[in-house]
Amino acid sequence: MINKVVASAAEAVADISDGASLAVGGFGLCGIPVALIDALHEHGTSNLETVSNNCGVDDWGLGILLKDGRIRRTISSYVGENKEFARQYLAGELEVVLTPQGTLAEKLRAGGAGIPAFYTPAGVGTQVSEGGLPQKYDAGGSIEIASAPKEVRTFNGAEYVLEESLTPDFGLVHAWKGDRHGNLVFHATAMNFNPLCAMAGRITIAEVEELVEPGELDPEHVHVPGIFVQRVVLVPGVEKRIEKRTVAAPPAGTTSRTTSGTTPETTSGTTDQAGA
Repeated sequence: MINKVVASAAEAVADISDGASLAVGGFGLCGIPVALIDALHEHGTSNLETVSNNCGVDDWGLGILLKDGRIRRTISSYVGENKEFARQYLAGELEVVLTPQGTLAEKLRAGGAGIPAFYTPAGVGTQVSEGGLPQKYDAGGSIEIASAPKEVRTFNGAEYVLEESLTPDFGLVHAWKGDRHGNLVFHATAMNFNPLCAMAGRITIAEVEELVEPGELDPEHVHVPGIFVQRVVLVPGVEKRIEKRTVAAPPAGTTSRTTSGTTPETTSGTTDQAGA
């Protein structure tokens, strides 16, 4: 078997050229390939097309590429939490293809499975199927590019819209563990879109928190087999941010405590949305 480990994130993304399309794993800030995105940013690659659930936040994840004008077009299902994203879209600097979340997931999965298109009920009777969604504005605020109508067919009395699959040039993913053959294991909700992006990318690059030797991973616990992965890079101790931290008020008669001397918390009723 081929040893797919590369020495650094910079080496892993060195051949991603201007104009490339990228499937990028993560949901919010959970499970995003931070080290690979940072390396791509330092490399100076531009004119990118990204396929991702969202486009990061203003200063983290894909947001750092967006801020510097490196992203030309994005296919996403959620575009909130990023003021720069909204500014670029409304100013006509960014093309945005809004896609229902389940449809986006299936576009990636089907692409990785070699299925060129599929029918889904999601979006039937809306601009998703009928066309007209603003994908790009011009500098004056008029629609420069609108989505085209899609084929709709009836099966067993119900209407379905035809959606084409996605096979971007590269897949960038973050995994908890990986071995030298590219087999990957994800941790909890950090799994999210990562397996789908790994399947869909023509060349998939995985950053892993822990690198193990072949045979150490239980085959029953492998989420993505190495056949879908071309490069693996070890990124121990990668920074993980919390997108939104919600702290419950302490119940009557209790006192709050402080974690790391910063955020008051209670012993119960605290909810964190963490990037695992």
